[in-house]
Amino acid sequence: MEIRVPATSANMGPGFDTLGVALALYNKVHIKRSKFFSISIKGEGANNARLKGNNLFVSIFNENYRKLVDIKKREKFRFTFYNEIPLSRGLGSSSAVIVSAIAAAYAMAGVVISKEKLLNLALTYEHHPDNITPAVFGGFNVAVIENKKVISLKKEIPATLKAVVVIPNKPISTSHSRTKLPRKLSIPDAVFNISHSSLLTAAIFSEQWDVLRVAAKDRIHQDMRMRAMPELFEVQKTALQNGALMSTLSGSGSTFFNMTYAEDANRLAKILQVKFPKFSIKILDFDNNGIDIQD
Repeated sequence: MEIRVPATSANMGPGFDTLGVALALYNKVHIKRSKFFSISIKGEGANNARLKGNNLFVSIFNENYRKLVDIKKREKFRFTFYNEIPLSRGLGSSSAVIVSAIAAAYAMAGVVISKEKLLNLALTYEHHPDNITPAVFGGFNVAVIENKKVISLKKEIPATLKAVVVIPNKPISTSHSRTKLPRKLSIPDAVFNISHSSLLTAAIFSEQWDVLRVAAKDRIHQDMRMRAMPELFEVQKTALQNGALMSTLSGSGSTFFNMTYAEDANRLAKILQVKFPKFSIKILDFDNNGIDIQD
């Protein structure tokens, strides 16, 4: 069995812990029944011994598998991970692990699970829905939590758009960056983010791409997080000056997410690569399907 989960970019400027989109950059896990338990990691994290000794996927898989299968019927598995999503770069690597682990446990137990149930089980491990929702459903998602359940709406992103992501050579800690966020907001700042997040959502659902540059502005988290890596301010400025429809910190960073018309993607990527030679620049399609499970 193979399970594939896309990378995600969350927050998207003003949509703090609410907005997210899926990108065509994937983590895959191959699972086979085996006489012995084993883990193999290829790609991102392959040289990280800690990931084998303290593997989040295996921990979540076992927790769910044991709830579903009687102890006498449990089997052992060989897991091979093919990771493309960079670790600790704001592209949803943890959410991809959580979502795929739960889906794998249900699949190997022979229990059918809907995407809606999968998403709400993932909420047990990831308490913000902005990454796990597009990881499950694909596309652009607006998600809120009501009575401990995720309520979301999805919009597919057309092929006329591309993502140009700028991946720095060092991470920004999510937990540390949250300590830098303001504990109180002024009414003007709160209204600013509510209005811009609403406009961003409306612009994407109505495909009014020319509105994104204004709609993607934020006052409550981006600048504080970007101060940990000041060159990100120049990344954003350069992107917006060279064809990006919007340019936002991806999750808590350090990756920067840029949306652009497909015909502008190569030019923007080349300019960013020349100006930031130590950073990785990727042109990505948007993923509109979310998690995919194949026997």
